Amino acid sequence: MDIPLATSRAARSNELPPAARQAPDGRFAVSYAAVWVLAGPLILNSGVQSILNLTDTWFIGRLSTNATAAMGAIYWLVLCGILLLGGVAMSVQTFAAKAYGARRYSSAAQATWSGLAASLMTIPAFIALGFVARPILEHAGIEPVVRELALEYWWPRFVVGGPLALLSWSLSSFFNGVGHTGRTLIVTLIISVSNAFFNQWFMFGLGMGIAGSAWGTVAATALGTVLGLGFFLGPTFRHRFKSHLTWRRLKIARQFTLGVPMGLAIAADLFGFALFQLMLVRVGAVAGAATQIVTMLTSLAYGPGVGIALAGTTLVGQSLGQRRPDWAGTIGNAVIRLVMLYMGGIAVLLAVFTPWLAPLFVNGADPNAAAVLTLCVKLMWIAAAFQIFDGLNLGSGFCLRGAGDARIPAIMVAALAWGCWVPLTHMLTFAPGEGYVHFLPQFGLGPAGGWWAALIYVVCLGSAMYWRWRSGAWRHLS
Repeated sequence: MDIPLATSRAARSNELPPAARQAPDGRFAVSYAAVWVLAGPLILNSGVQSILNLTDTWFIGRLSTNATAAMGAIYWLVLCGILLLGGVAMSVQTFAAKAYGARRYSSAAQATWSGLAASLMTIPAFIALGFVARPILEHAGIEPVVRELALEYWWPRFVVGGPLALLSWSLSSFFNGVGHTGRTLIVTLIISVSNAFFNQWFMFGLGMGIAGSAWGTVAATALGTVLGLGFFLGPTFRHRFKSHLTWRRLKIARQFTLGVPMGLAIAADLFGFALFQLMLVRVGAVAGAATQIVTMLTSLAYGPGVGIALAGTTLVGQSLGQRRPDWAGTIGNAVIRLVMLYMGGIAVLLAVFTPWLAPLFVNGADPNAAAVLTLCVKLMWIAAAFQIFDGLNLGSGFCLRGAGDARIPAIMVAALAWGCWVPLTHMLTFAPGEGYVHFLPQFGLGPAGGWWAALIYVVCLGSAMYWRWRSGAWRHLS
């Protein structure tokens, strides 16, 4: 049963805010140890997710350069399509964190069931969107052999795997919101380990090729979802959160109210990345393969950075649930700094070691192998600078998410992605006479130009998100 509001207010006045310690002068200070206790499993979880992505790239790289380029052409379309619809699942974390901070534990479980129901309601949308990939790839001018391989991967990975991913995210978002991040880590570990097994079995044991990689991920996600549901309905959460009862009082409308702009913001950014990658694949298989490898390598910085940022969502949400907006601002600032420092530091290390890492993802017998490796080394340093400012973007954006501030950030992302990044990538990448349109100036800098465009975009986006956070406008939403 939820604690009455008056009682919960009195209790909260005598407790420390989330991730706080009492300083000698009596004021609250950030306990970075407490932040890391919460963020540690999330960092490991995101790191494992990055390894999962690298696993798919490694298995597909064993097929051919064309297969790697095909994954590069379709991967971000898959991801941004899932994330476009996935806000209804990710918003569970915001509602669960605020409910947990207010000690309304059954409301946190109620948000989870609402997220699961909203996720199932997206299935028709996944089916409808399944038909958009072919015209996009055809209009993008992708080589026919690469295009057909990409479509083989698309159908099972998106149409079948998408709804499963949302169900899994609804459960993980609950665990993250109430501070049980270790459960999220266990689920992701099971998915990652089983993914490698299923990839080998479907791709080579059953001879399914690139489609086998997609089905392997689907099977692994299904296994993880069942495990997460088992945790959610287990004794720990049944006793405190009434997880076995709260499915009867769903609040689906609010999942869409917050989740739709949340998903749109992420999808606008990632669809920009998808077009960025499509343009580089259009330059040639070498540019597409090198970009895919660099992207997967930088996910080792990006993924754990997301883990730290997710801790910010939880801590800001829990602070606001305790009705402590000033502390929400303090802890949010600390998390933003941590995200930037981590992502920037790891990205620089990756750039230094790219000459030794990149060959792991290239078939040495392929005639384009040397060209791909040379380009990877060049692009990785630009990608390292990108990660620093993406840390500012992620840290600020995820703290805003914890406060329930999604609409204005979504507008900022869409405006910069479509008004700056996409046209600038076209301008800097293609030479005159190339590309998709001819009314824009074209400077012909090739794949390096595309990555410079991405860097300019993320500098602008990170600065805008941080300004929104520092403005404090989110305080009025709580």
